[in-house]
Amino acid sequence: MFNWITTWIESLGYLGIFGLMVLEHLFPPIPSELVMPLAGFVSRSSTGLNLAGVILAGSLGSLIGASAWYVVGRLITHEQLMDWVRRYGRWLTLKPRDIDKAFDFFQRSGGSWVVGVGRLVPGVRTYVSVPAGLSHMPLLPYLGYSALGTVLWTGMLAAAGYVLGDQFDRVETIVGPISRIVLITLAIAAVVWVLKRRQRQERQERREHSDHSER
Repeated sequence: MFNWITTWIESLGYLGIFGLMVLEHLFPPIPSELVMPLAGFVSRSSTGLNLAGVILAGSLGSLIGASAWYVVGRLITHEQLMDWVRRYGRWLTLKPRDIDKAFDFFQRSGGSWVVGVGRLVPGVRTYVSVPAGLSHMPLLPYLGYSALGTVLWTGMLAAAGYVLGDQFDRVETIVGPISRIVLITLAIAAVVWVLKRRQRQERQERREHSDHSER
């Protein structure tokens, strides 16, 4: 796969990067963790590519690929999706637990912003678009948050490949800790959100009880 991705990037340039990042979301065995660092590395020595263009092409491809799952979520129900995954997901190396993981991530975190943060979390970044679609999240906020998270992710990977040069395979040593920090931060934010929501509910219940007592 490494040689195939390299040939694709060197032969097609930005279009190749764009296409690979679209396919990454539709065919999971193609990982962005390999495509973008390799594209960043190639841009160091290629006269036809530069880092900014690599990040733009990769981000657009990733956004379009992920949005395909958002459209799926808008068009079908949760039950229909899970039934399809159980029947045909193996052809895309997609398992029901992948969808369940994205749902849990989306519901636990709360708020539209989770779509953007989810783009920074491997294993979630593609399928977080599904619960966004199923919940009928408005298109413009979805695209806005998705674009922000996507640019951060692809930019981080491409820049790491550019800086590390022919040692771009060490990108995981940089990206891994960052992803874990994002997950920890998200978990803390989710706990705070739940506690605040519970406090608001308790205050509301106390007000309603007080009003009822006065009557």
